[in-house]
Amino acid sequence: MSLDIRAQTLLRALIRHHIEDGHPVASKSLTSSSGLDLSSATIRSIMKDLEEEGFIISPHTSSGRIPTQKGYRFFVDSLLTVQSPNAKEVNALKSLIVSDKQNFSNTVADTLSELTKFAGVVMIPKAKKLTYKHIEFLSLSDKRVLVIIVTADGGVQNRVLFTNQNYDRETLLEASNYFNQKFQGYSIEEAKAKISNELKTMKSEMINLMTSAIESSAEEMKNDNIVISGQGNLLGSAELSQNVSSIKKIIEVFEKKSALLNLLDKSYQADGIQIFIGQESGYQPLDECSVITAPYHANGEILGMIGVIGPTRMAYERVIPIVDITAKLLSNSIQSIK
Repeated sequence: MSLDIRAQTLLRALIRHHIEDGHPVASKSLTSSSGLDLSSATIRSIMKDLEEEGFIISPHTSSGRIPTQKGYRFFVDSLLTVQSPNAKEVNALKSLIVSDKQNFSNTVADTLSELTKFAGVVMIPKAKKLTYKHIEFLSLSDKRVLVIIVTADGGVQNRVLFTNQNYDRETLLEASNYFNQKFQGYSIEEAKAKISNELKTMKSEMINLMTSAIESSAEEMKNDNIVISGQGNLLGSAELSQNVSSIKKIIEVFEKKSALLNLLDKSYQADGIQIFIGQESGYQPLDECSVITAPYHANGEILGMIGVIGPTRMAYERVIPIVDITAKLLSNSIQSIK
């Protein structure tokens, strides 16, 4: 729906006012902040129309209004004037990224979190074909087995498997030798495909070990593709901290990561800044959050995504350019070492 200039001006003023202090906005406070020469009655009438069209709502505990997801979306798409990061922030970003080119993920996530006061996210480049080099099973106690996985690129994973029986040293050594003989040089996907054929020849006590080792390494490698910093900032926001259920769900998002990876994967479909407001993420635990993402490149190829997660009440005009310039600086830095 299109809004006339007066409605747009009032909506912009209301959203900016609400973003600044977090309180519902009364009609009378917009008389001066909107810059419009309108009577109080006219402003109330326009506010009523905006509410009926779903751009704003009136909380039960207040006579003022706050933006809806629809209101924020219209604001971001049609009313927003972004603020470029100042030179000091840009230079600080550039220095941090350049100083740690080889291990940029934590640096970038920390920096995004620090600058925005929300959660910073970095999706690191996916290994096209990560392969097994060596695996070793070691007995712990109480039906637990430590599996040490070494990949061809030198990566090492240590995972604890919970089994339905205790294994002696000889059986675990046999399982290690069997795995290394059958799956060395295989990718996770190839190992998954091959193991179904190998089950017929395996001893029964090895089947759970093999399948658990492959599944756990697949999950670990998937989770290792994303770095999150500043979760505490998000959980401490006024909007989210009032809802214990929402906090629990958001914590689960950060711990499991898989749903967040799926959301970032969606951003691959379109280049440039992507903004998911509330339910637009398609993931219920983030219904009260906004996610802003941008890709970083090398040689014209998208390598990964960076982003910020915060409450829907965020200073979009400031956060969007921070994400954008960080992605561009990161792309330039990676390009220089390719």
